[in-house]
Amino acid sequence: MTSGMEHIHCPWESNSPDTLLDICCKYLISHPDTFCDEHGGGGGGGGVGGQGPWVLRPAVALPTELCEKLINLWQDRDPTALDDRFINIFRDLSCTRLKRVNVRNTLVTDVGLSVLLSHNLVELDISNCKRLSERTLDNINKFGENLTTLVLGKTRDILLESFVTHTHTNSCEEEVSDPSAPSQIKKDKKGHILRTPNLRKLVVRDFIQPNESEYFGLLLQPLTRLTHLDLAGCMFLQARHLLPLKQLISLNLHSVQRMQEALPLLSELKSLKFLDVSQANQKYGVFENPDATLANLVSNLPNLTSLDISGTNLSGDGTFDEYRYSCSKTDLRGGETDMEEDQCDIPGLKSRIQNPLEFLGLYNTFYDACHRNHIPARVITGDANEAQILAATAAYLDRPEVLVKALNELFHIFRFDTCHHQPKALDLILLAMLRHRTEKHIQISGSASLFYIAKGEDKTSLSVRVREKMIVVLLDAMETHLRDSTMMRNGCLTLCQFRIPQDVLFEYRRLVQLLLRLIEDRDDGDDFVRRIAIYLLNSLACQVDGEQKMLVGDLGAIDTMLKLIKNRVLHHMHDDMLEIAWSAMWNVTDETPVNCLRFLDGQGMIYFQKCLKEFPDKPELLRNMMGLLGNVAEVKELRSRLMTSELLTTFADLLDSNSDGIEVSYNAAGVLSHIASGGAEAWTIEHPTRSEVLERMVAAIERWDLASKRNINYRSFEPILRLLEIYHTPQCQHWAAWALANLTRVYPEKYCSLVEEEGGVELLKALLASPIPYQRIKALARVVITQCEQFKIWGSLEHMDSDSDT
Repeated sequence: MTSGMEHIHCPWESNSPDTLLDICCKYLISHPDTFCDEHGGGGGGGGVGGQGPWVLRPAVALPTELCEKLINLWQDRDPTALDDRFINIFRDLSCTRLKRVNVRNTLVTDVGLSVLLSHNLVELDISNCKRLSERTLDNINKFGENLTTLVLGKTRDILLESFVTHTHTNSCEEEVSDPSAPSQIKKDKKGHILRTPNLRKLVVRDFIQPNESEYFGLLLQPLTRLTHLDLAGCMFLQARHLLPLKQLISLNLHSVQRMQEALPLLSELKSLKFLDVSQANQKYGVFENPDATLANLVSNLPNLTSLDISGTNLSGDGTFDEYRYSCSKTDLRGGETDMEEDQCDIPGLKSRIQNPLEFLGLYNTFYDACHRNHIPARVITGDANEAQILAATAAYLDRPEVLVKALNELFHIFRFDTCHHQPKALDLILLAMLRHRTEKHIQISGSASLFYIAKGEDKTSLSVRVREKMIVVLLDAMETHLRDSTMMRNGCLTLCQFRIPQDVLFEYRRLVQLLLRLIEDRDDGDDFVRRIAIYLLNSLACQVDGEQKMLVGDLGAIDTMLKLIKNRVLHHMHDDMLEIAWSAMWNVTDETPVNCLRFLDGQGMIYFQKCLKEFPDKPELLRNMMGLLGNVAEVKELRSRLMTSELLTTFADLLDSNSDGIEVSYNAAGVLSHIASGGAEAWTIEHPTRSEVLERMVAAIERWDLASKRNINYRSFEPILRLLEIYHTPQCQHWAAWALANLTRVYPEKYCSLVEEEGGVELLKALLASPIPYQRIKALARVVITQCEQFKIWGSLEHMDSDSDT
């Protein structure tokens, strides 16, 4: 037991790219078929749902480093995905090698674990593996000769409740037993429960063994080489069972009861450097004569550097800085002392004034001992200040009930104060959330702090890798606790603090899927979560390429938005979510024909007409709807589905709209220009006539102010440039030329280069050379060409000025 800080990987500090090994392993995890084959269905590999186990391909051999990293990365992706089906890869001992394996919190069974143990492991962590049974104890004893570290943690079913002599065999088959008999502890013919002669570290937590008073003696007796023992939360442990373990360096007895009698005996373990006698429940932390008890313990453990007495009264009942002994010049052993040199507010630690402990746990002690000024320790856990809270968070990463309290204290620092060690705090928060993915309150508290980190003044110092780690941890938490509104609020609000979509492109699919679920599945009446999810989805659909827009459509965004719109129309409700839903579809359909088709097939035009009728005076809504229909009209194959008298009349009438400046009128003209570009033969309706609509369109264009500022964003001018070549209908050229003239005049730095890059200047020059376009079109074309030429000149001058300054 230590403060833990020095052992924590710090993502904040490194912004270097992944190693080649990491890159290769991540690729293999994402593409297991590159080195494995799926072996049939069912089978003995633990596959579920008809899926067979993975089998290593012939002639493929994996070194130890690669095998262990594959297990870790597969588990990081999702602990519940690591099961026997994946473990089966390591069945071939000639082509795979394992030495250190951590499968905590996974779905591995006895069968899968036997595969791992057959590698004669050195280290094994199977804490909280709920599918393991007492058969695993047989396998540990069968293959445990080389084990130096064994972490059973809270995997209780491995160690059962009463004794039965068990003759060790090489078979993994279950013994036939009376199902009505009580569960029994298996021991071999030598009387050993664990046959792991080289074990140095053992962790068994929260094990309740009521039937045998000598159980722990039998468990520990043969483990003579143990140096690190963790029995946190174990019941009915007797300290005398620990006395043979003279080589113990670290002993964790957190929340072990009846410690009053145990402490004097622990004083005989002279090699101890790390000792934890803390209590989660103060009820069990009350000692008689606490000052003398602690003084005796510490004075008899000369090598002690780390001590945790959290949740106990061992720190005494002092009054902080004013505390002194009742006999001011007499210490606990009757010697004389000088008050001025008595700088110790914990009586039992007076002997360590000149030799302070490296670590002292004082979290939740009686009388708030952590708030005292003179404490002989370099690192202290408590809630008195930021350093103590960080130390507590690091030290209690494996104690969820304490960890959540420490994280709440840390959150209050971020919310109401200034965190002076933000990198360390961030590392601890991420580690806590990663380690306790299913602990809702840890995820909520951690994500609340991440919000303040992501929005704080230091956010610019967050490296790419740090931002990625924060986003992954948030997505893990949100997917795990999807039904918890607080977690969803925290997650969404924190994600909004990142650069969207740039920072989340590496998890684009995953985030889109999550947001769609939030929009669709909210049945708790929390419109806030749905609103912010739609906002994020809309941001994700903007400023991305066609492939990602197609992905958003493939994942069901169009259908989800239409369902939301249907609900709003049904309830006659206009709100920002209705507007953002149309905006999201506008973005998703941009130059993405398949999404335009999805919109039409989803009865999108019906909802367009209903919204137009229900909410005729909502400028933002009209603009978003017409922008979307502009995208649909750009797709030649879909224009015929817009060719109805009702729709064309609606579009023509919107030409006269002053809603949202010129935007609604502009978008209506764009829709009509693309429809008209198909020629007279494509105009299959009698009313309104084509000539009538084109005349109204030109009149509308001429009313617009060429200097109008715009509420629109173009990634490409390709659809507009195509209209410049429609010589059979100059009115289409008129709208396209006006659009380019307006955008290059008002936003030259953004759009002049885009016109150049996409060949627009050449098309405009060809238009000027043609006798077909009327003069107004050519005048607008000259505006665009002039703007582009001037922008190039200004760009050259700025470049020359920059060189001159240099």
